[in-house]
Amino acid sequence: MRNITLANGDTVSALGLGTWFLGDDRACRQEEIAALRCGIEGGARLIDTAEMYGSGRSEELVGEAITPFPRESLYLITKVLPSNASRRRMEGALDASLARLGTEYVDMYLYHWRGGTPLAETVAELERLRENGKIRSWGVSNFDVEDMEELAALPGGANCQANEVLYHLGSRGIEVELRGLMERLGVALIAYCPLAQAGTLRNGLVTNPVVTEVARDLGVSPFQVLLAWVLAQSPTIAIPRTGKLAHMRENLEAARIELSVEQLARLDGAFPAPHRRVPLDVE
Repeated sequence: MRNITLANGDTVSALGLGTWFLGDDRACRQEEIAALRCGIEGGARLIDTAEMYGSGRSEELVGEAITPFPRESLYLITKVLPSNASRRRMEGALDASLARLGTEYVDMYLYHWRGGTPLAETVAELERLRENGKIRSWGVSNFDVEDMEELAALPGGANCQANEVLYHLGSRGIEVELRGLMERLGVALIAYCPLAQAGTLRNGLVTNPVVTEVARDLGVSPFQVLLAWVLAQSPTIAIPRTGKLAHMRENLEAARIELSVEQLARLDGAFPAPHRRVPLDVE
């Protein structure tokens, strides 16, 4: 499994496990747990969840799924809602997440998206929680260029370790300005929806002739090509979400795919990055 080293020195798997919508259906619970455990056993030891996902049900599912594994072998990420991102509410929200996850700390705590709380207050509280050990590091999600510039100018802002944004072959707007800014700031990219689960943003990716031809050449599925492409945009952490055991095995196989220079060029030609900045895609 490929690894990514964060600015603070932490090493994480480039392929992580997304958990959006997992835990919502009791009938699927055992397969979802089995899928997560399969991913962890396959080396995808970064697990991404959020208090928002199923109003905590995803965190509870993750907490159950990780019980067989040593805590220090995992890298747990969860997120705080904007409504809880204040000095008064954040620690209580974090404590509830920790209880659902069954752990004393999370490795990274993300501010899920901008809300009404002044950013300086949110950062100060993230720093306080980092200093008291309940979180080992923190980052943000769905932050665009101006958000990252404002963050970087704040006391403690330089300690932001990651920005989690939507990124896949058919949604490359972050490459125009945001990705470069993040690299200059030492902020890692976590790509959510790398398989383009995001509805209309899929834009016919899996049926595109170039994608299907590359998949056929490699003897893999179009979805595996999409994931391999995101992982090839190193350094990038990809967190595809699946609760299906078969799909998890396919994702692990995709992490081992090495796209050739020629294949990458063909995919780039079929889905080029925009020439000018576009609004940040979210889902």
